[in-house]
Amino acid sequence: MVLEVSIKKNLRDFVLNVTFQVQDEVFALLGASGCGKSMTLKTIAGIETPDEGKIILNGRILFDSDKKINLPPQARRVGYLFQNYALFPNMTVAENILFAAVGSQSEKIQKLRENLARFELNGLENSYPGELSGGQQQRVAFARILSSHAEILLLDEPFSALDNFLKWRLELELEEIFQSYGGAAILVSHDRGEVFRLSDKIAVMSQGKISEANTKQEIFKNPKTVAAATLTGCKNISAAKKIDANKIFATDWNITLTLNKKIPDDLKFVGIHSNFLENATAGENVFPFEVAKEIEDTFFYIVMLRAGKNLIRWEVQKNLWQKIKAAEISINFPAEKIILMNG
Repeated sequence: MVLEVSIKKNLRDFVLNVTFQVQDEVFALLGASGCGKSMTLKTIAGIETPDEGKIILNGRILFDSDKKINLPPQARRVGYLFQNYALFPNMTVAENILFAAVGSQSEKIQKLRENLARFELNGLENSYPGELSGGQQQRVAFARILSSHAEILLLDEPFSALDNFLKWRLELELEEIFQSYGGAAILVSHDRGEVFRLSDKIAVMSQGKISEANTKQEIFKNPKTVAAATLTGCKNISAAKKIDANKIFATDWNITLTLNKKIPDDLKFVGIHSNFLENATAGENVFPFEVAKEIEDTFFYIVMLRAGKNLIRWEVQKNLWQKIKAAEISINFPAEKIILMNG
């Protein structure tokens, strides 16, 4: 399975301009609300039309502005899961699923039975969407798109309307769906944990463009841009300058860090995750900071450290903070945990 996307579309606040390829994988578009993720899905599904470009699925041209090709949604063989599930309110569960099913009547009935069982919907086939819970509606929506022989699944914030408990349960179910489906999927989300658990590859989107695309492990471990670092949870980011082959100056923190890896000449920013900072008494990357504020969270303390006019966030286990709590504390920046960014 191969999906090739290279499109442009003028939007109100920016130009959507993305190029990427999806193979047999779960490909995630990660970005803040309004960055163009959902619009990208809609252009693939045929709900929205790009101003220019190409969309090709398994060699079939879905859209080509030069050749004037623009297949309607029903001809694209794309399974689109809307945020609000888009079930037909005047149709029962069974009718919603059968509406999308393909094949002979007996084949459609077989798909209905299989998907009712797969999504634990037996006994609800004669119910209407308005009589179902949010989780049940979502399972019906999944059953519907998997009955359609879609060549690729497009999932637009599939858990946004669910509470945390139901979200976790359906996330586990979705992982099983991906495995049994055996095809490709594009997952749109702004939840970094959800994206990491479910996807194989991640593209970070900002203002209509993909700033970085890589495996999920590489994106989270070594993001190359501030947009990617922020979306993967890095809350400590400073402007930075290269001093020499193994030293950089973090401008906003007013500290010089010694690293054990190659420092790029185009270095612009440095970052470190809050939970990677360590309490220490001495060392190469150990610096004293004034404690500006402490905030008790569910399982840890958020300790805000004053670095000049700026603050550094440190997440520390409760039992450790209660032992070392002080007005001033020395913090180690582990060299192997420091993130270097060029944009």
